[in-house]
Amino acid sequence: MTTEPQATPIGNPAAELSTAGRARAIIAGSMGNLIEWYDFYVYAFTALYFSAEFFPSEDLTAQLLGTSGIFAVGFLLRPLGGWYFGRFADRHGRRRAMVVSIVLMGIGSALIAVLPTYAAIGAFAPALLLLGRMIQGFSTGGQYGTAATYLSEIAFTGRRGFFASFQYVTLIGGQLIALAVILVLQQLLTTEEMRAFGWRIPFAIGAVAAMTILLFRHVLHETTRTGAQHPDAGTIRGLLPHWRAFVTVLGLTAGGSLMFYVFSTYMQKYLVNTAHMDPKTVNWVMTAVLIPFALLQPVFGLLSDRIGRRTNMLLFGALATITTVPLLSLLANVQSATAAFVLVLAGLAINSLYTSISGLFKAELFPVHVRALGVSLAYGIGNALFGGSAEYVALSFKAAGRESGFYWYVTAICAVAFLTALLMRNTRGTDPLHDTR
Repeated sequence: MTTEPQATPIGNPAAELSTAGRARAIIAGSMGNLIEWYDFYVYAFTALYFSAEFFPSEDLTAQLLGTSGIFAVGFLLRPLGGWYFGRFADRHGRRRAMVVSIVLMGIGSALIAVLPTYAAIGAFAPALLLLGRMIQGFSTGGQYGTAATYLSEIAFTGRRGFFASFQYVTLIGGQLIALAVILVLQQLLTTEEMRAFGWRIPFAIGAVAAMTILLFRHVLHETTRTGAQHPDAGTIRGLLPHWRAFVTVLGLTAGGSLMFYVFSTYMQKYLVNTAHMDPKTVNWVMTAVLIPFALLQPVFGLLSDRIGRRTNMLLFGALATITTVPLLSLLANVQSATAAFVLVLAGLAINSLYTSISGLFKAELFPVHVRALGVSLAYGIGNALFGGSAEYVALSFKAAGRESGFYWYVTAICAVAFLTALLMRNTRGTDPLHDTR
């Protein structure tokens, strides 16, 4: 016998959705998230090929510093995107905000796909690359918070940890598909061809994929109108009374996002530039490790439904603080692809305690009328300051000849996340659609 989800408040457009309809909405919301993050991560995974085209230099580290600096600038636009789309979602609905942000991401990808190089237009080339990345950063700032809010509100009561974990399953899926596309291109094209034009193909694919969300927007059902009726819906004034929740999201995002980007996007460059592994081997390692990482998300999401979100965060903060220096030290000298796989997976498994419920616990901390704004803005700031800067900070330590200092920097931020988790309230059992504080 099928159990229908718990009824939601009057004024909620998703109140009468069947189990099947709710499941379809979760899938559609997750697929939009996958497209968004595929587009975002293609930049990180193709930088090894196009960095010389926009930042001419004989030094690989200097080239990567240029592209990583633009990567970080994309993150700096996230708080602005988080504010804009968070306000939009709280006032006009989660569904519309998600669709607009994904289409905007496609525009940014299309721009990068057709950019002339430094040899063709000089300094205008990196300037236009920066513009494309800024559009992507603005878009992603809105997508994360609205997707997190949407999934927390439409998920089945008592299983929100499990269903909300699919936000990161599809986020990782976006990374995985981006890597897979590059691996296929590496088999079909020479290294010279990848540098000449091959790196543009993944951006073009992403631009087309982003526009397909318009074909499936009817499957996305709005979750609430009650929040929009609040006089302070989507405003900073309405968010101020919930400053403790805002600070909690900042502290946990700092550690969780930093560790995520260290062991995912930056790890590709770290294994090539520090451990001196072959780029193709590294791509295979990173592709392989993302599969179990994605599968771990529902497992840890279910765990949070049993032990509580706060316990998940405490375990993450403690384990990340203890293990970061040993893991990065071993990876600096790794020679075997198998050993690299095991060590990177260990770091990402610890990170899964955070990523699996990253969006959910944040959404549960805020009332419905400022939920999208609170999640988007706090996450955008924390992610910009610590996640987006991870590659640039790491490469700066390396350029200064003090690479091990970066390991301790990551450790310190993870320790802050642990202390934040000690002070947060446990949100397990919270009903997002009934929370109108």
